[in-house]
Amino acid sequence: MKAIEMTGVRKAFRFFTLEDVSLALEPGQIMGLVGPNGAGKSTTIRLLMGLLSPDAGSIRLLGHDMPRDQAAAKADVGFVSDDMKLLPQATLAWHMDFVASVYPGWDAAYAATLLKRFGLHAGQAAKSLSSGEQAKALLLLALARRPRLLVLDEPTAGMDPVARQELMTEFMDVLRDDERAILFSSHNTLDVERISDRLSFIDRGRVVASDDKEDFLERWRTLRLRLPDGVPAWTLPEIVQRDIDGPNVTLTVDGFNDDFLARLGAPVQEVHRMSLEEVFVATVMHSREVHAS
Repeated sequence: MKAIEMTGVRKAFRFFTLEDVSLALEPGQIMGLVGPNGAGKSTTIRLLMGLLSPDAGSIRLLGHDMPRDQAAAKADVGFVSDDMKLLPQATLAWHMDFVASVYPGWDAAYAATLLKRFGLHAGQAAKSLSSGEQAKALLLLALARRPRLLVLDEPTAGMDPVARQELMTEFMDVLRDDERAILFSSHNTLDVERISDRLSFIDRGRVVASDDKEDFLERWRTLRLRLPDGVPAWTLPEIVQRDIDGPNVTLTVDGFNDDFLARLGAPVQEVHRMSLEEVFVATVMHSREVHAS
């Protein structure tokens, strides 16, 4: 049974449409959902969590139909979003007691471990916590329920680089503890690259690519060539972008391997691996060109 299964999902608003979104997440996987601001990440998650109903398509969360069976599904889902807030006057202990009273799976010993690991104190009032500490507290409240699925929607948004680095380090340590499935949404490719083993790129309401992280990084390359006799009329589908400056040619390639080099039929001077951010930008720009044509 998949942790997440979205098939052909559509949701239309006045000025934005989420179109034909299909995602699948297996138990034990960590998927990064990456997209620019306004791409549809939060809309996708709101649909997934039953906060919106799709106009078309199907959504299953831990085997439950959404939004019809959302009460049963959410019992095993921990959800953390950048717009979630703690009650400012209440202590962290109060919040922990409240969540424990609602969810019978609450693990008090694990919660105490997370308090120490995150450098938090049960007696702290929420209003005294920094943004990074608030995010850690929200993560603690979700994790101590021992959910089978953890959904994180831009959990590091608005943080300064130091706080974000600290929180991501804690994420990675904690998430190694067991085999829960995790969906991590962000526009920050560095955060996603550190935490995820599978990636889905979303732009303008469409999933434009979805694959294992290592497959993305292995397929994409930047090639530099010097062609004083002119550029061949390549029709190779792997070439997603070409920049020509006289005899100097730079190719961005999706599908790099020895067979591609043989079909290219031209001497390559340099081959460079691409960062995940470069892969993401190239994928999005290529998708926009295809849909505009």
